[in-house]
Amino acid sequence: MVKTSKAVPDAPGRHEDTATRRPGVHQAWWVLAVALLVITASNASLAMPGVLTEPLHEEFDWSRGTIGFAASVNLLFFGLTAPFSAALMDRFGIRRVVVGALGLIGAGAALTTVMTQPWQLALYWGLLIGLGSGSMATTFAATVANRWFVRRRGLVTGLLGGAAHLGQLIFLPGLAWIVEHFAWRPGVVTLALAALVMVPLVCLMLRDHPADLGLKPYGAAEFTPKPAPVPGAARRAVRVLIDAARTRPFWLLVGTFMICGATTNGIQFVHFTPAAHDHGMPLTVASSLLAAIGIFSFAGTIASGWLTDRLDPRWLLAGYYSLRGLTLVLLPLVMTPDVGLPILAFVVVYGLIDVATVPPTIALCRERYGLKDSPIVFGWVTASHQLGAGLMAVGGGMARDTFGSYTPVWMAAGGICATAALMVTLVRHPAPAGPPRSP
Repeated sequence: MVKTSKAVPDAPGRHEDTATRRPGVHQAWWVLAVALLVITASNASLAMPGVLTEPLHEEFDWSRGTIGFAASVNLLFFGLTAPFSAALMDRFGIRRVVVGALGLIGAGAALTTVMTQPWQLALYWGLLIGLGSGSMATTFAATVANRWFVRRRGLVTGLLGGAAHLGQLIFLPGLAWIVEHFAWRPGVVTLALAALVMVPLVCLMLRDHPADLGLKPYGAAEFTPKPAPVPGAARRAVRVLIDAARTRPFWLLVGTFMICGATTNGIQFVHFTPAAHDHGMPLTVASSLLAAIGIFSFAGTIASGWLTDRLDPRWLLAGYYSLRGLTLVLLPLVMTPDVGLPILAFVVVYGLIDVATVPPTIALCRERYGLKDSPIVFGWVTASHQLGAGLMAVGGGMARDTFGSYTPVWMAAGGICATAALMVTLVRHPAPAGPPRSP
């Protein structure tokens, strides 16, 4: 009997023999490449508050706590946007949401250059850039991985999760050099241009679903039709939250990821550069070290994704949090005016485990809440991550203003990491479904 091609209803005019593979590179890898570029460019703003703290303090005489508040607003809206952006991608498609997010980042960065009051910093940098970057948070990574990949999901999640820190590698040293040699405004304009230049690439290359091209997801045995748009994005995000909030694993993941945010985004992006400067380290050198953390974060997240495909994600997370806490407790001992072997060791070790928590946390969400709802659940978990980061951004700045040193901040961060390591071991695997009952 002759096998005939099966028409794909969601891609008019396209046909695919589901028993065969198309030659060449699967389109999923091109979508991954575009997503990597977009996340890299859009998340370069995450580390910028550390570079802007001293220039804004000198020009406007704003306290570090005031500047930290604007950074905390950014981190908070980054997190709160994540679950709704996942639902919006189901409603309007990935491409439309990403284009809108890039526009918000560009507008927020451009408006920041003309601000004169602290509330404007909180509005432009905090709200607009927070909403834009939050729309392309790790929920974007989870959505791309779930739609386009069946095989290599852990690896893909690791690549996309590390892309945000890759933005530090590419942008941060150059931005710090611009700020130090010219002024802070040209550096912020550079961020705006980096976001806006991505818009044409997204419009040309990014696709919402493999079915748009008549393809199966990478590694899938069968063709998956494109789901119909899901109306009521906000209601769906809230409904998924209510359902997940009835379960114990959700609150354990929320608690551990809140600590994760406090001990990464909230402490390193906002306070590492000023803390190093307190020890006599030049601004560009401190920013270069933070960028180097981004290099090892990218490598560590890819490795963590590979490990997540093979090992229990709970024990991976317990090891990551334990080691992170140790490095933060030791950090005040290795900060000096010059770059020596101890601070380089911190950069390597901390960098490798910095974003390594993302792939196993996504895996636990997928394991507990299913393929359909897990991106939204992870979005709410990400919201807790950014809430913790925001609290640490404000608290760290206030502690520096009060004690004249960041040492108490590093000690507290190390202690809460130990708590996270214990909490994650309490997440249990879902019980296997029993045999069907006899009628």
